[in-house]
Amino acid sequence: DLTFVFAFSRLVYLLVHDPTWGGVGRFGLLFVMIWFPWSQFTWSANAVPGNSRPVRLLFMLATVVSIPMAGSVTSAFDDGGPVFAIMVSVILAVALFTMIAGLSTEPEVRAAALRYSVPNWVAIGLMVAGGVVPGQGRVWLWLAAVGILLVGTVRAGSSEWLIRPGHFAERHGLLVIVALGEVIVAVGLPVVDNLTEGAGLPAQTVVALVAAGVFAVLLWWGYFDRPNPALEHRHSSIVGGVASGRFARDVYTYLHVPLIGGIILSAAALEEITLHPGDTLSGPFRWMLGTGLAGYLLAVVGAIARGFGRLALERLVATVALAALIAAGGSLDGVVLLVAVDGVLLAMLAVEHFRVEVAHRAAESA
Repeated sequence: DLTFVFAFSRLVYLLVHDPTWGGVGRFGLLFVMIWFPWSQFTWSANAVPGNSRPVRLLFMLATVVSIPMAGSVTSAFDDGGPVFAIMVSVILAVALFTMIAGLSTEPEVRAAALRYSVPNWVAIGLMVAGGVVPGQGRVWLWLAAVGILLVGTVRAGSSEWLIRPGHFAERHGLLVIVALGEVIVAVGLPVVDNLTEGAGLPAQTVVALVAAGVFAVLLWWGYFDRPNPALEHRHSSIVGGVASGRFARDVYTYLHVPLIGGIILSAAALEEITLHPGDTLSGPFRWMLGTGLAGYLLAVVGAIARGFGRLALERLVATVALAALIAAGGSLDGVVLLVAVDGVLLAMLAVEHFRVEVAHRAAESA
């Protein structure tokens, strides 16, 4: 997970230095290519004993390989393509091997893992091939690899899997914290720059840093206060490896992609705001902020709907309100816009808390 802090920071760097639709598209492709190996390790560690020495050695190998993978993110579409593709492929291959080798006493689940691994090996071949093919050919090969990986997860939903709900909740919660940590890293740059130059911290920068800190806290609260424990509890109540596996796939493997990717997109916008708090936030960074928040909020809406069949109405309303605010906020200073965003998020959480508490008390009274 710590190596993914490095990878996420490189993704933010990519966004900040290429704030275009093409840059956002490249960010999305690289993020998903990084996501699948990490997700596979989550499934593998869920199925096999994590305290055995062979498994620990495999995890150590993947950790070492993750460092050059993260370091090559910003050059993945240039000269760093071969390194990025090979390292991502090695991580995914090690994760698959860990699951298959560790399930020797579970023949039915091991057979499902072997079937699931077939499209993954094809995708690995396409990723490596894409790493050595220049230009648009690289993009198309990598998109094909991602498509095959996605199809593989869809087909895996009909198989029996060993599932520990607490493991999935913990692992994805930790990665959310890693992504939020990148927000803190991004907004800390103005502090470093100003103090290095001996200029101190202007009042606007201090306000922007406080607003960015509030933003990170609100995102943390909006995930860990209710959704994370509620989804874990719901997952624990599901009987059967097929149904439990589908829940884990839908809520964690799928819906956490826009949730965590949205936090990273927002981090790029926050870096720009804290670097230039008195300037209006340019269109590309405003849309990064809006798209990132929409991904985060709507992912939780989808997870709650998947788990409980209920609509998180406050988050839907907040998504619309934030979209309108950000679209109309082109003339606002970045720090003013960020304070307004914090206000919407705070109001959303307050209303949601009040509604859930009232419903809970009514249920207890009944």
